[in-house]
Amino acid sequence: MFKHLFKLIWNKKKQNFLLMSEILISFMVLFAIFSLMVYYYNNYKKPMGIVYEDVWIANYNNSNPTKNTDSLNAYYETLRQTIKALPQVKGVSFASDNLPFTDYTNQTAITFNKKRTTSINTYSVDDTYHSVLGMQILEGRWFNKGDAVGKDKAIVINSGLKEELFGAGPAIGKLLGDYDDKKKMRIVGVVQGIKIKGDYSASGMGLYRLIDTGSYRWLSRILIKVAPGSDAAFEGRLYKILANYMKNSDVEIEHLAKKRISINYFSVIPIIVLSIVGCFLIINVALGLFGVLWYNINKRRGEIGLRRAVGATGKSVSLQLIMESMILATLSLIIGTFFAIQFPLLNVFNIEASIYIVALLLAIIFIYLLVFVCSLYPGKQAAAIYPAVALHEE
Repeated sequence: MFKHLFKLIWNKKKQNFLLMSEILISFMVLFAIFSLMVYYYNNYKKPMGIVYEDVWIANYNNSNPTKNTDSLNAYYETLRQTIKALPQVKGVSFASDNLPFTDYTNQTAITFNKKRTTSINTYSVDDTYHSVLGMQILEGRWFNKGDAVGKDKAIVINSGLKEELFGAGPAIGKLLGDYDDKKKMRIVGVVQGIKIKGDYSASGMGLYRLIDTGSYRWLSRILIKVAPGSDAAFEGRLYKILANYMKNSDVEIEHLAKKRISINYFSVIPIIVLSIVGCFLIINVALGLFGVLWYNINKRRGEIGLRRAVGATGKSVSLQLIMESMILATLSLIIGTFFAIQFPLLNVFNIEASIYIVALLLAIIFIYLLVFVCSLYPGKQAAAIYPAVALHEE
């Protein structure tokens, strides 16, 4: 039977080539869509790494003109204590611009065992950063005041960097080199990776450095943990305190929870665009397949009538048309799978191979279901052709 079906397909190769091309293109687009969806879902399942509710960001311009480091530190320490004195405030932390759910990114490279690892997100933080954000410490500890001095600079790494460098082994006490491997950094703790770009992003590899006495010259972000239920009235009071203390600075207060919603919205735009394109292609393939099968029935009424006259059942005629469509889909999927399988083999975009494999299987299943559904009704119409009528028309 299959030999006969292949012969029928080959005899109409020009007619079937366009349909196979449409199925192939649709499969590749579906593979891209499902890859992105599986990637997003895989990231969504992982923990956020922080408690972002009731955390506000105070943005300011560092306009303090003093060049004396001690005076500058005293100035911002007084600001810290002023904010902490408010009854609604549970914690205050100064940090670099690349806070969670912001557009800022700061990356570096480190050296370990003479091997350089790049694309590491680096954060400058103080000793209260982890408590304000509710970060989970997996190994060791967070920074303390004593880490500001010492031969080797103390650092904290996240779980992603720990896995990349040490696998399942211990990380505490290990020394990492900077980009040129000239200065050493000692690991004192490992924290849960933070999905810094929202729910659908990967936490990546992260490294935390303790701010030093000169850092206040360029820092311009304050994380403020407030009590649940803090309202706009308190926000207005906090704004006035900051604006009055930093008279020459532009102050703005943002909510971390709202920034998460915003960055999640922009994260799903690519998959929305791809889905729209995919829907148009799928509709095009469905209409093309339906039209080709309908055309084949009308052109092959004599053949179908003859088959029915010599004893073929309506079910077998319907099955033949469905099988022809499934074989066309299989030929397209074989070619498409060859190209799709290169993505996990070549580690394209540095994404886990399992994500590509799941997306490949989902795309194959979807194409088969689409072809099967589109061929059901034409197959049913072919099965309803009466032998005498078809032969008389012929």
